[in-house]
Amino acid sequence: MKELTLLFLLHNDEILLAMKKRGFGEGKWNGVGGKLDPGETVEQALVRETQEEIAVTPIKYWPAARILFHEFHNNTPSDMLVHVFLCDAWTGEPTESEEMKPQWFHKDDIPFKEMWPDDAYWLPDVLDGKLVKGSFTLNNNDEIESYDIQHVSELV
Repeated sequence: MKELTLLFLLHNDEILLAMKKRGFGEGKWNGVGGKLDPGETVEQALVRETQEEIAVTPIKYWPAARILFHEFHNNTPSDMLVHVFLCDAWTGEPTESEEMKPQWFHKDDIPFKEMWPDDAYWLPDVLDGKLVKGSFTLNNNDEIESYDIQHVSELV
């Protein structure tokens, strides 16, 4: 199973999303993050990916969700565990890279129709301060076949 990180910067009533410009998720708004390198902790990957994708170094961040995805890409099953974090302190200014184009959105104007379909199911709860554990099964067209969302007191 692949493990990945996903980070959302927060400032006042805004959330930073980034348009994926190439590769997996191209054309979708999302947080920043990616796969753990061998021997890397979740937190190390979170910092590295954020630096690479938007030239920002997270300083104050905390876990907000753990989501397991059962997906199919090119008819091949894949399981991914995504560690979701929120961040309200960082160094650097969000900057476009070859991979991501960051943009601030008001929390009431999140473009869910241009994001992964699962985001609308759990991101609002995370932004309301709830800890979320979830699982989603997506078909080969990235459509949700089934899901389970739970609010928890801690992420283990």
